[in-house]
Amino acid sequence: MKLVIQIPAYNEASSIRETLRQLPKKIVGIATIDILLIDDGSADETVAIAKACGVKYIMSHLNNQGLAKSFIDGIDFALRLGADIIVQTDADNQYQGADIEKIIQPLLLNQADIVIGRRPIQFNPYFTANKKRLQQAGSFGVSKLARLKLSDVTSGFRAYNRLAALHLNVINDFTYTVETLIQASQHKLMIVEVPISVNETLRPSRLAKSTCFYLRKSCVVIFRTVLLYRPLFVFLMISLLLGGFGLVIGCYFLYYYFSGDGAGHLQVLILMSILFILSFMTFIIGLLSDLLKANRKILEEVQLRLRQLDYDIEVQREDSKSFKRKS
Repeated sequence: MKLVIQIPAYNEASSIRETLRQLPKKIVGIATIDILLIDDGSADETVAIAKACGVKYIMSHLNNQGLAKSFIDGIDFALRLGADIIVQTDADNQYQGADIEKIIQPLLLNQADIVIGRRPIQFNPYFTANKKRLQQAGSFGVSKLARLKLSDVTSGFRAYNRLAALHLNVINDFTYTVETLIQASQHKLMIVEVPISVNETLRPSRLAKSTCFYLRKSCVVIFRTVLLYRPLFVFLMISLLLGGFGLVIGCYFLYYYFSGDGAGHLQVLILMSILFILSFMTFIIGLLSDLLKANRKILEEVQLRLRQLDYDIEVQREDSKSFKRKS
């Protein structure tokens, strides 16, 4: 069983040494532990420190491409290394390395495909009251949309088995946390949470410039992801909303019509007709989108099989090189 711990990093020279120091060297049930650093265009000594600390695998972006791109590139690299389990953690030492052994246990026992490290949000002294409330509200909303029961959907401390990693696609360029959960629920992957501890936050988040910025970007990601994986639901809700407004306006017109004043409210009748037409068109778009969803499922199944073939060939090639070196 091979574990790859991937760490996206962008100018983390002040914390990367401590982050690497806390990572486990041995775990029962794991034969090999490899560390993969994804350097997202760092301009400081992050890479040099990582090399000095003995990090074997380092992939670098020429410029900063963001967390989502770093995450999915790391997944691709880890799969090519032959990872059976992939753990994603942060380079800012927010998460405790000792908890890696805890979050991979459900994977080792075949009790889950994805494990999320659940932070103690309510009792976290490093979170403000507003952040705690937003985390709770966001987790509740995403859980409902994804039809899951989760309490920390934005935690970046996660573990994936090989099957789950092969299924992953990240379309947005902001963050992977919410999109991959909704995606995983559509693939019927088993997702569980494991309580973890956190360290003191040493710097402001680079992902969110402000609370409003984070909310705006997250809402866009959630809407696009739900639209992609549950299009009929989205368009049906919009259709019902438009139709509901049309019905209310129609009742308003009928009230005046039977009161003998209908001729003076023909514009209301026109608006009602427009809303009903839009409602019907939106419903038709939803049906067409649902048909496209079926096509996307077929393409994703083809992608999964091609990935399995591609990564298996890559692993065999690496094993062959390793055997030749030993010989």
